[in-house]
Amino acid sequence: MPPTALAPTTVARALVAGAALTVLAGLTACGTETREQPNRTLGAVKPVKPAAPAKPVVRGLPGMPPVLHPRDVYAADRPNKLSPVVRDFPSRVYVPNTESDTVSVIDPKTYEIVETIHVGRQPQHVVPSWDLKTLWVNNNRGHTLTPIDPKTGKAGKPVDVHDPYNLYFTPNGKYAVVMASLDRELVFRDPHTMKTVKTEPVSCYGVNHADFSLDGRYFIVSCEFSGELLKVDTEKMEVVAQQKLPYEGAMPQDVKISPDGKRFYIADMMADGMWVLDGDKFTRPTLLPTGKGTHGLYVSRDSREMYVSNRGEGSVSVFDFEKGELTKKWHLPDGGSPDMGGVSADGKVLWLSGRYDAEVYAIDTRTGRQLARIKVGSGPHGLAVYPQPGRYSLGHTGIFR
Repeated sequence: MPPTALAPTTVARALVAGAALTVLAGLTACGTETREQPNRTLGAVKPVKPAAPAKPVVRGLPGMPPVLHPRDVYAADRPNKLSPVVRDFPSRVYVPNTESDTVSVIDPKTYEIVETIHVGRQPQHVVPSWDLKTLWVNNNRGHTLTPIDPKTGKAGKPVDVHDPYNLYFTPNGKYAVVMASLDRELVFRDPHTMKTVKTEPVSCYGVNHADFSLDGRYFIVSCEFSGELLKVDTEKMEVVAQQKLPYEGAMPQDVKISPDGKRFYIADMMADGMWVLDGDKFTRPTLLPTGKGTHGLYVSRDSREMYVSNRGEGSVSVFDFEKGELTKKWHLPDGGSPDMGGVSADGKVLWLSGRYDAEVYAIDTRTGRQLARIKVGSGPHGLAVYPQPGRYSLGHTGIFR
């Protein structure tokens, strides 16, 4: 018998049913439902998050170690993140006494002086070298640099350097930069032998303090006695811009860059505040009042705050980078003259010299409480806490990256 012909409606139903089965099979094959997850539905599938954008690459000064984070120049300075170079160095506070021609060495655990090192005439700052292996004492009127081995605490043979008021190092470690304040020069030298490579005369008076841009390609310099700022091309070793601060009698001091690299802060002891400067554009800065005799600037270990020493009123202001404002002020009991210093390796203590009181202050960075007041020599100035976290030093009393 010939096969029975199917009605058209029956054929259509079969085709529709087959198509439905095919669709269901395809959905199951795509993983919308599995034996292990029998009740999972399409609505429960989480959308795939787009990949996080890559961090912008900072095109740094040739030879400079790479920037760890494009929005935090202090990313290498986290609590106790010591370089292998300094990990075995004893923790000490080195205090140059400008009128005693000595360096007082303090044990930060006991708050006691453990050694007094005799150096040249009028030591101004104790400066960690770029490679972290040496501390250089700037004997301004003695026209020498005294090297100290931070591993042993012993001083070496002084090196002849004229008018070394302050000392910095280019971010690639290629040059030392002597701030020859009275000579009115920036002197670029070999960072080890201190032999002169290039001398850059300046027209301002009292070249003093500095800090480098995020990419290390320029640095901002304060001129204390003429109230001016310089912008210097690091690679060319040349002054490329100069401006007078908009305040009669301005006396700019310490310089620090913001964590994101967008602004420079310049302490001014006569304007009683910090100048806020766009370093890239080098336009007219604005003044943020902090306290009488604003002098030193030190960044916290989490890059959130900056401690501002107000030498003329015996206080420390705390500046919040994100808020762009002052949030606290700590007054030293019995007053004082807080000047230059640094933060302990763990970030818990701010150390400052008392310039006109022959003493040093240890301040709790969590509460602002004075932990110790230690008598030292006469005229303590550019105090260095050492060692500190960081891969290399840019100089002064310890600017680390």
